[in-house]
Amino acid sequence: MRKKTSESALLNSQLLCTFAPMNWLQLISNCRLGQDRHHNDERPLSGGVDPGIRTEFKRDYDRLIFSAPFRRLQNKTQVFPLPGSVFVHNRLTHSLEVASVGMSLGNDVARHLCAKNRDFIDTLLPEIGQIVATACLAHDLGNPPFGHSGEKAIQTFFSEGKGMYMKEKVSPAFWSDITRFDGNANAFRLLTHSFKGRRQGGFAMTYSTLASIVKYPFPSLLATKNKFGFFTTERPAYEQIAAALGIPQVAPDRWARYPLVYLVEAADDICYEIMDLEDAYKLKIISYDETVALMLGFFDEMGKNRILKRINDESLADPNEKVQYLRACVINLLESECVKTFLDHEEEILAGSFQGSLIEHISPVPCQAYRDCAALSRQRIYRSRVVLDVELSGYRIMDTLMELMVEAIEHPERYYSQQLIGRVSSQYDIESPDLETRLMAVIDYISGMTDVYALDVYQKICGISLPIV
Repeated sequence: MRKKTSESALLNSQLLCTFAPMNWLQLISNCRLGQDRHHNDERPLSGGVDPGIRTEFKRDYDRLIFSAPFRRLQNKTQVFPLPGSVFVHNRLTHSLEVASVGMSLGNDVARHLCAKNRDFIDTLLPEIGQIVATACLAHDLGNPPFGHSGEKAIQTFFSEGKGMYMKEKVSPAFWSDITRFDGNANAFRLLTHSFKGRRQGGFAMTYSTLASIVKYPFPSLLATKNKFGFFTTERPAYEQIAAALGIPQVAPDRWARYPLVYLVEAADDICYEIMDLEDAYKLKIISYDETVALMLGFFDEMGKNRILKRINDESLADPNEKVQYLRACVINLLESECVKTFLDHEEEILAGSFQGSLIEHISPVPCQAYRDCAALSRQRIYRSRVVLDVELSGYRIMDTLMELMVEAIEHPERYYSQQLIGRVSSQYDIESPDLETRLMAVIDYISGMTDVYALDVYQKICGISLPIV
């Protein structure tokens, strides 16, 4: 389940911008985390990026597409239960759609920046679209099973459940990390952490791609509504990236937002709100008339008439086809609006003083329509029975897995603990002598599960089902 409440507005309220603006030429870097000494600072040929060259940013994209964590997104809940008779979005289809919109946003911004400053053409700046699309693919990699309830189960196991006693055994920073566990920070960890037997730098992604997924550039001790950018263990990696890209530290333990984050966030905002609406229509949570009225609400009278004329001219009689056409029109409008907003506020974004998200600054008519969709989502979609049923079941499964696995690492000498620990992949340092490392290994293991796998493990270790022999 998605709960958005103007998240980026949480970032800038306390910032005093007394630093030099960020520089586009420094911000776009193909240096890879963990492979700095092997860095080949490739530069485009005169005239721009050669479309035949597989750039470092394209390699980032390919690396994610072929990765196991990305494939696992196909079995992770987006909002609604994984498909039965009606196919709805999962984390994988959502991420692919966000990447598509992100590519458009980035390409359009890059084209306008290069038109304004011709010196940018022979740099890496035209690759912004590829960077944003890759970050969009990665933005949900850290989300645990069962959507929002999976996050809450991990947080509350420690903050109000059977894991509360751990507070006296770990550092304040680590306690803050685990009681505010967040999928955004976990995505950065997944991409940058050197798990056992893995290379330095994790996925060894480029600095620009990694910076583009950090929506909240501060640690958990400064989190608002449990949103933060990186766990304590990954802070050195973020500091290294920020220093290399010239992202300024604007307050103690707080950095300015990397400019491309706004485009990744906008792509996510556009897709989750509009696609959740379409899914709710398919599942008959909202009616056809409600869906059409909400989508037409993004346009002025001239725009509405043009869309309705096009529907009539093409004789679209199928209601599903009409909704799909309207959805495409809305996404196209919002993409254009967000590009315009980014370019209009470029100086503020580079200065680190821009307040809120791009979607909050678009033209009044589509902005109000977006708010109307968000209000309906809160009232009718995210509180619908099918969503709540998944959340309740998912929470119980995750809480039980956390309880059993934490008990196992606390008492590894026990027979049952050894059996549980034996299930865990060798990449997780679950037998480390350090308690915090073991606890993070448990969280890494459980948060990396798919919904289906988490349910299967839960049933097996609770004796609900037995494997067929």
